[in-house]
Amino acid sequence: MDNRAGEMEVFVTAAELKSFSAAGRRLNLSPSAVSKLVTRIEDRLGTRLLVRTTRSLLLTPEGEIYLARSQRILAEIAETERLVAEGGRAAPRGLLRVNATVGFGECYILPLAGEFLARYPEVRLDLSLTDGLIDLIEERTDVAIRVGPMRDSTLKARKLLESHRITVATPGYIARHGQPKTPADLAAHNCITFTFGRTPGEWPFRDPGTAAVHLSPAPGNLQAASGSIARQLCLQGIGIARIGKFHVAGDLESGALIEVLEAYNPVEPEQVYAVFAGHDHLAARIRAFVDFLAERIGHG
Repeated sequence: MDNRAGEMEVFVTAAELKSFSAAGRRLNLSPSAVSKLVTRIEDRLGTRLLVRTTRSLLLTPEGEIYLARSQRILAEIAETERLVAEGGRAAPRGLLRVNATVGFGECYILPLAGEFLARYPEVRLDLSLTDGLIDLIEERTDVAIRVGPMRDSTLKARKLLESHRITVATPGYIARHGQPKTPADLAAHNCITFTFGRTPGEWPFRDPGTAAVHLSPAPGNLQAASGSIARQLCLQGIGIARIGKFHVAGDLESGALIEVLEAYNPVEPEQVYAVFAGHDHLAARIRAFVDFLAERIGHG
């Protein structure tokens, strides 16, 4: 009988403990039995997963991938059996790994983390904030927050909100440099642009009369790699930024930033999604977190 789940458990134990002997003691197997099972997996896959040394076991790049996916599969098996055993009413529990962009995490997840953990006290939250795109499987991440169109068809996604970009500056900056009346006036201003995008030195604006959208030069001596960085620079009164509204909603409400060129804003919708690996039996902790975000953030 094919028992790949059992083989995965042996491999994961050996890889985590970095020892066939230690894995054997934990699993009540001999070191040679553990070694033979790992070799069986490697023979079936046609690649080396572990490098044996005199003192330890080292993972190959292929072994790193196999370990991450095996850990996820074994966790799903345990979660599925617990769900069935509890009649489909398993309480969310266990470690929940969440990744979000810095701006979204600061605006939404950090302020809501305490409320979520109070509602689900058996969940342990591991939160990372990065602006780079991560691989959920390789990084062993349960939920990631992504802004913009979905490109990975293997992931499932739930829309949390829809935002758009606006042009903002501090009242102090406007007092010193004047209020731009049209996009052409940006030629006399310092614009904080992004290092990414098809046209990083130009911003789209809508003609109020014709509704046609045109690109206008956005000159400046500052570039930012993320919305969070652009917001911080803008709050220093250095220049004008065009940034996602959800990044600066609190700043607009407090008056720290004001919107400029509002009549020319093309209002391009920008979706924010919670994404997760698609599985028939979604872990209760993942479902609870995604439902919680959708409930608290809404589709505004």
